[in-house]
Order: sequence, then structure tokens, then C-alpha cells
Amino acid sequence: MAQRDEIIAFADELLDTGSYRDYGPMGMQVVGASEVTKVVCGVSSSLELFTRAASAGAQLVLVHHGLLWENEPRTIDTRMKRRLRALFDADITLAAYHLALDAHPEIGNNVLLARELGLDVDAPFAEIGVGGRFAEPPTISDLASLAARVVGREPLVFAEGPDRIRRAAVVTGGGAQYLSRAAADGYDVLVTGEAAEPTMMAARELGIHFVAAGHYATERLGVQALAARIAERFGMAWEFVELENPV
Repeated sequence: MAQRDEIIAFADELLDTGSYRDYGPMGMQVVGASEVTKVVCGVSSSLELFTRAASAGAQLVLVHHGLLWENEPRTIDTRMKRRLRALFDADITLAAYHLALDAHPEIGNNVLLARELGLDVDAPFAEIGVGGRFAEPPTISDLASLAARVVGREPLVFAEGPDRIRRAAVVTGGGAQYLSRAAADGYDVLVTGEAAEPTMMAARELGIHFVAAGHYATERLGVQALAARIAERFGMAWEFVELENPV
């Protein structure tokens, strides 16, 4: 058992949340029980996640995508009401870590995915991503196949770069906007979660490969690593709730 506020303070400090200007509040978004014996984590806030966390006996839910965003209405609609009621009824605390969790050099989504892909990370990329080199440069087909094994789904691939990939940039989630920057920085491929409509032609004209392996699928690793780190630090159980999303 541990104190909620100590856990939140630990996570905030570990992820250096104050260094990132995000699209919503990082850290605690909804307050629940002051004592925590179990942590449940998931990629995105949802009624199903909160219901399953309550059934699992959790007092703290960690997510990458929280409830509160600057670009969403500030009224409590039926969707938000149900989500909040599920948290309130089970006395669950919700904590969300977005860009800070993407960017962390040890447990961040980007560095963990890069390492799963066999990339030797050697530099940050676009503030929250990472860049690196392959010891044995793969073809785009090799990389796509490896990505499919890592994330459990077939990626969308625009094969527009060189025969062998020596340098790769990784920005999980919605990172298509960084394609031009990756090309300008000399990378052979950008690995991210999802494409935008202009992405295919931009990749072709820039001569760079593009791999979109799923917004959800590429952002599963960080929140699990954070939950594991918290569980180890405070001596408690944790569980990841898989809610598959094709996006």
C-alpha cells in the first residue's frame, strides 16, 4: 500500500512533466482514494477501461491519453458523465501522462518502440521523438515485417526511400507532421502511428520511407513501463488493460 500523492509526485518527477507544454493537464486529472494497493494502466481513457479497473480492484488508473483536452468542450456531456461516475463510484484516481511519457529517455513510448525495432538510439528527434541507426540496415520490407511483429498489426507503408535504411526517426502516435523534418535531418524513414492525407505524396517527393504502425499500437509500451516502475518503487500490483483500437 502507498499514498496516492506520493505516487503522483514520483511519476511527475520521473517524467519531468514541468518541461513539457501539453494539450491537457499531465499528472492527476481526477482524485480518488488516498491509499493505493493496485494500479491499472491503459493507453486511452474510456468508460470500459475505468469499469475494468474497478473490477480489478484498482485505486489508480494510469493512461497516456487523459480525459481533459484543450480542444474539447468544457461541458460535461453524457459520455463524460458516465466516465466520471465510474471513477467516482469506485473511488479511483486518474493520472494521465502524454508528451512527457512519449519523450522519456528510458520508459518513453518512442525510445521503447525504437529499441524493439532494433534501432541504436543516438539522438532526440522533434523534441519528443528519437532518432538512431541500424547496425545492419534493413530494407523497408524487413522493417515493416518487424514492426508488424512488435505491434501486432500490419503497418501502413509508403516505400519511397532508399534500398537500405541506415537512419530512422521514431515519433509514436500522430507523428505524420514530422515527415518533412525527418527528411531534412537525413533520416531514411519515419516510423509513427498514423498517416495524414498528404503523407503519401510528401514521402514520395521527399524520397523517404513512411511507416504508420497504429496510433494505439505504437503507444502501448510507455504506460506499461511507467506502471511497472511505480509498482516496483512502491511494492504493489499492476495490470495493463488491452482495449484494441485499429486506429
